[in-house]
Amino acid sequence: MNLLRVVQSVLAALFGVQSGKKYQEDFEKPRALPYLIVGIILVTTFVIALSVMVNYIVP
Repeated sequence: MNLLRVVQSVLAALFGVQSGKKYQEDFEKPRALPYLIVGIILVTTFVIALSVMVNYIVP
């Protein structure tokens, strides 16, 4: 499984722009663990980045 492909798929799903074909391909994969790990990392990174930006803007 290609890491870049997993990251692209998770990002597309997070932004809500994933195509139906790609969605079906992702759910035909035998393992969901890579998608879960990348999803948790991306969401955590987003929340931390948002928190840092807010703390920087609002003293």
